[in-house]
Amino acid sequence: MKNKKAAARKNNFPTTQSHLAMAEIKKDTVVMKDGTLRAILMVSSINFALKNEDEQQAIVSAYVSFLNALDHPLQVLIQSRELYIKPYLDKLIKQEREQSNELLRAQIADYRSFITELVEMGSIMSKQFFVVVPYDPISNKKKSFWSRLSEVVNPAITVKLKEEKFMKRKYDLDMRVRQVEAGLSSMGLEVVRLDTQSLVELYYSTYNPDVALSERLPPLGAVQVEG
Repeated sequence: MKNKKAAARKNNFPTTQSHLAMAEIKKDTVVMKDGTLRAILMVSSINFALKNEDEQQAIVSAYVSFLNALDHPLQVLIQSRELYIKPYLDKLIKQEREQSNELLRAQIADYRSFITELVEMGSIMSKQFFVVVPYDPISNKKKSFWSRLSEVVNPAITVKLKEEKFMKRKYDLDMRVRQVEAGLSSMGLEVVRLDTQSLVELYYSTYNPDVALSERLPPLGAVQVEG
């Protein structure tokens, strides 16, 4: 009897998922619990200080044009993470073993030792730049007010969006993404939209920064989800 009561109390505790703002990730899109969507773009960086005056003015002009063309909010996110160097070192070890030339094998070994010592001296940090493109049906100015309001009267708080409604919202989000990609590319930046696997890995490493360094996520197809 006590075990049943203890199990019942345990089941009443909120799960980790209940504290997250997102409901699911699918089709390269993050679905939030309020029914809104998010697309995340990984963006390269440029060294503005190394550009000549004409190039700097061109970048600033493109940036101003990009901002003026926006009719929706954006979120810019910069992540600093300790560089995960183990796969690179494993690759060097493999190349060292497979190298038939003694001189090249010795050079690879010396280089690997240098990288190992460099990492041991201090943490090497990497920076990643992201642009989050949101879609909220109530903020879509291309639709009438009542049409926008009807889409959020019953938001998907605990259940997944119906496929038809999700695809309609995703279509509008994709249009925004293409506009943002074009604007960022005009400044000489490289832009890549994160796919489903990359989104899951991003959230996993964000919420589990220490564990993510030692326990890498397998491909989504190999993950078994218990119902």
